[in-house]
Amino acid sequence: MDVYIPSLPDMAVQLNTTPAAIQLTLSLFIISYGVSQLIVGGLIDTYGRYRPNLAAMLVFSASSFLIAYTKNLPLIYVMRVVQGFAVAVIIVSKRSFFVDMYRGDQLKKYTSLFSVIWAIGPIVAPFLGGFFQTTWGWTSNFIFLGCFSLLFFIVEIFTGGESQKAPQPLSVRVIADSYFHMIKKPDFSAGMGILGFTYAMILLYGMASPFLIEHRLHLSPAVTGYCALFSGVSVMTGGTISRILIRQPFVKKLVIASGLQVVLATVIIISTFYHQSLVTLMLYVFLLHSTGGFIFNNLMSYCLTRFPQYAGKATGLVGGGFSVVTSILSTLLVKVVSITDQTALGVAYAVLIIGTLLLIVKTKWKTGESVVFETADRKQLTA
Repeated sequence: MDVYIPSLPDMAVQLNTTPAAIQLTLSLFIISYGVSQLIVGGLIDTYGRYRPNLAAMLVFSASSFLIAYTKNLPLIYVMRVVQGFAVAVIIVSKRSFFVDMYRGDQLKKYTSLFSVIWAIGPIVAPFLGGFFQTTWGWTSNFIFLGCFSLLFFIVEIFTGGESQKAPQPLSVRVIADSYFHMIKKPDFSAGMGILGFTYAMILLYGMASPFLIEHRLHLSPAVTGYCALFSGVSVMTGGTISRILIRQPFVKKLVIASGLQVVLATVIIISTFYHQSLVTLMLYVFLLHSTGGFIFNNLMSYCLTRFPQYAGKATGLVGGGFSVVTSILSTLLVKVVSITDQTALGVAYAVLIIGTLLLIVKTKWKTGESVVFETADRKQLTA
């Protein structure tokens, strides 16, 4: 997703369409990726993790090459939907691997590490994408993706293997009952919502930044790539800090991080009335995306470890649920708030940040210590 963000303006020109039409390739991918995980979770509990993962890598590779060699926008839309499904299979399979192999604190440790490593994608991909765009044009990004997926298909053949202990029978009713059992838990549902709000902020920046940097500030696509790399570093910084503070009171650290975001969003909206530049944009990105990465990492670990008995279904529901929320929120905000400058970006951020804070303080969380947060006096009660 992130590798071709610096190419969005050029794609709009080369394919003779609007920026909104090109931004739809991001939204379609996220929607497909999110909805597909709801299906994939049950499938990989039946058919295993390994072979579906291999097949998905080949499909992703082939669809990437097809996108690179066509100028048919509807076909690109279809391939992005296909890629969303393929990536859903890959990521649910790999998240389930951790749940298959580890338990307790060790599982929390590795799921937290997984989130930190996942943040490397937004760091490296736009940097490469900016270089590819400047050197060879937008199609080179998808050629790279096709080769990348094919390479890891080969690596997986020689190093991978099945981690599932015992396959579960495929039953729509069992899958539906499992999903209902998880969703009806308020803390789990709130966790998915917060993940969606937090990641929507990062995706929103990815959708708006090429136009803010290249059109508003008149800088090159390479600069967009560098700035996206900086955004990824910010998210990874927040995730790393969350690993360091993994044993600190769960809700207290979330409230502090979210409250800090509210203050920062207010400062952004006020200050950008008077001055806007690349420096101010990157300062706000670092502060908001690092705190967002901190919140995201904590909630991802919480949700993935909440129902270890369901493994694939739980990881599929978490990934699918928050991706759908992310896609809906980012698409609505892009349409409702015309993000033509940093002030508008700050307003969109504020909407997401307030939603995050409300979910955090209104939810009774069940951590390993059964902590319940009381918003009135901020007491921690151990059950």
